[in-house]
Parts: sequence; C-alpha cells; structure tokens
Amino acid sequence: MQIVKIKLETINDVKEFVSIVTLCDYDIDLVSGRYSIDAKSIMGIFSLDLEKPVELQAHTENCDDLLKQIDKFIVK
Repeated sequence: MQIVKIKLETINDVKEFVSIVTLCDYDIDLVSGRYSIDAKSIMGIFSLDLEKPVELQAHTENCDDLLKQIDKFIVK
C-alpha cells in the first residue's frame, strides 16, 4: 500500500482528482480522522473535511503513474 497526503482546495480540484483516480484498476481510499471513503466517489470526498490535507491510501504496490498524475495535489 502507498500512502501520501493530498490537499483538494476547490470543486474543480475534486472533479479533476476523481477523473484521474477513476481510471485506476485498484482501490484507493481517502482518510480524514476516523473517516475512510472511496476516493472514486465524488460525493464521498465532499463528505470529508477538506480544509486540512487528507491521506490517500492506494491499495497496490506500484502507483507511480497515479502519483505523477496527482502531483499537484500532493502535500510536500
């Protein structure tokens, strides 16, 4: 599993993020506090507190392509 922190600041960020992760054939979750939701669910993402960075958990060994595509959302 790969874990990174991401920040989605606008509605357009969320739309772009979901369109990217939907193409992945493995499970991806977003975790905020004690809540964990499917990252491919736009409604689920809006149920999280997006004021703070959230943790992305990609359930695969190799998600380098995904990380390149979502680089602008990753908190460094």
